[in-house]
Amino acid sequence: MLGKIWIAGADGNIGGELKRALKRSGKKVITTDTDVDVTNMEEVNRYAVIGRPDVIINCACLSDIEECERDMVKAYKINALGARNLSAAARQIGAVIVQLSTDDVFKGSEDGTLTEFDKTEPISIYGKSKLAGENFARELNPKHIIVRSTWIYGYNNNDYVSKVINSARNGVVLEAPVNQLGSPTSADALAGFIAKVIESDEYGVFHASCEGACSRFAYAKKILEITGLTSQYLRPTMYGANSTELMRPRQAILENLMMKMTEIYEMPSWEEALEKHLAERNDLFDNRQ
Repeated sequence: MLGKIWIAGADGNIGGELKRALKRSGKKVITTDTDVDVTNMEEVNRYAVIGRPDVIINCACLSDIEECERDMVKAYKINALGARNLSAAARQIGAVIVQLSTDDVFKGSEDGTLTEFDKTEPISIYGKSKLAGENFARELNPKHIIVRSTWIYGYNNNDYVSKVINSARNGVVLEAPVNQLGSPTSADALAGFIAKVIESDEYGVFHASCEGACSRFAYAKKILEITGLTSQYLRPTMYGANSTELMRPRQAILENLMMKMTEIYEMPSWEEALEKHLAERNDLFDNRQ
């Protein structure tokens, strides 16, 4: 049984869900966000030595695609250097490092699913910096668990689910590609997998996305269907209609191959997870149309 778990970057979307999921399961959790600068090796080491966690989960991340492109140094500093510092600190105290990663480590231009054994080829600074973080975790700590997921949503009011709902409620046209494919994944489902894998003796790279896939357009349409909101402001487009889309994979459907081979966990379908999430988010659609 694990003793203590440190979540770095705990105020973010995934960090918050992890904190709730782990505490519900009776785990002892310590959390930091901006109070411990993950880019500062001295701060990270000091906190690790004092706290002595058995597992360090790195949720700290700069995920704004455009900001990463504008400021490469900042992107690599948070996404790569931060991962390096936490991985090295974990090894120093004999802890497991859980490095959260993304589908953006893939080019995502070909049809079919992507497994943990497929070639990584990021096309953006964000994806490249996250891959660098993976490499640091892999190289610096043999007790590493790298978790890649995609299209994550949770209780962050800036995520895609909130964007779709707010656009419909405010009568704002939302354009969504019909040929950009992925697997919408709830932070809750992802947290469930992480809570399970850290109790196992497994290490390595794991894909953890909800089962099934859809287009951005179908995803948005499903959100509106579940919430009973109008779809009259939803417009289908093609991938690449704006420059930001071109910095994300066109098709990155992650196959949870390692999860299935090890039989650690089973992710829900993306529709099931979305319905569960929206049933708990009355704050987003109190005034349905």
